[in-house]
Amino acid sequence: MPAENIFILGIESSCDDTAASVIHQGRILSNEVASQKIHESYGGVVPELASRAHQQNIVPVVHQALKKAGISKSQLSAIAFTRGPGLMGSLLVGTSFAKSLAYGLDIPLIDVDHMQAHILAHFIEDAGSKKPPFPFLALTISGGHTQIVRVDDNFKMTVIGETIDDAVGEAFDKSGKLLGLGYPAGPEMDKRAQLGNPKAYKFTKPKVDGLNFSFSGLKTAILYFVQRETKVDPDFVKNNLNDICASIQYTIVGILIDKLKLASKQTGIKHIAIGGGVSANSGIREALKQGEVKFGWTTYIPKFEFTTDNAAMIAIVGYLKYLEGHFSKQDITASARLKF
Repeated sequence: MPAENIFILGIESSCDDTAASVIHQGRILSNEVASQKIHESYGGVVPELASRAHQQNIVPVVHQALKKAGISKSQLSAIAFTRGPGLMGSLLVGTSFAKSLAYGLDIPLIDVDHMQAHILAHFIEDAGSKKPPFPFLALTISGGHTQIVRVDDNFKMTVIGETIDDAVGEAFDKSGKLLGLGYPAGPEMDKRAQLGNPKAYKFTKPKVDGLNFSFSGLKTAILYFVQRETKVDPDFVKNNLNDICASIQYTIVGILIDKLKLASKQTGIKHIAIGGGVSANSGIREALKQGEVKFGWTTYIPKFEFTTDNAAMIAIVGYLKYLEGHFSKQDITASARLKF
């Protein structure tokens, strides 16, 4: 098939968003997402409910993606899908659908690593930022992952630092829950942090060797802090919420930037890219921009729509793999703990 006629359908179903996207020559023709509001009342994603919702949403979402792209399924060149990591039940829905559709259309099937996709989202033609040159460092931060990855090529990536316990997104959400914020708490904490004093309260940064991260101790420190202060003043959180959020965010951002500084120093790489849902955080984005002045970095920050889970990032990886002929067999299975 001529290169100008390559249409890739990407399917993302790793957690609680059902998403489908059509990409043509690296450019997005559609990028549709069906979010699941039901989890808000539970304070977190319920795996069984998520997989059931994916089953309901996947056909209409794919239909809408094709319709918005202005093509029929017969024009598709390949189907790319998230193989993992993620919730097993959710992954199985997307994997099974992608395999069936590819088989029915007799076109290639392409499996995609969700975390690699967050990194390669920078190579979507309209991702909103310049494309990072190889090699570069990628900070991938989400509710389930915190990693620093050395990227030497599209498919040559090495994790050089990662969390040894909780992910940064979990730290934001659980800290926010302690403060009475709804789920997900991260975005609300970010909004309130912009109104507060980031140095109002000091939280000790965890000491972890090398480039790895730890957030469990910080969460415990925040818990004890809230318990101690509310014992003295029951209205402490309500009266100081913006300052508390700002101080927590300042600490977390500081942890991330400290490790990036060390990674840049050790590797000599000054091109820094971010990806994953938590990279939408304004504090992190601002700290990276400041890093350009302070540390001589060149930073790459994608549009918000490409930081959270989306199918465009799956489709772009599918496109890049298609060009190299990296296809999957029909007996491939989902992997909840997939690592690259």
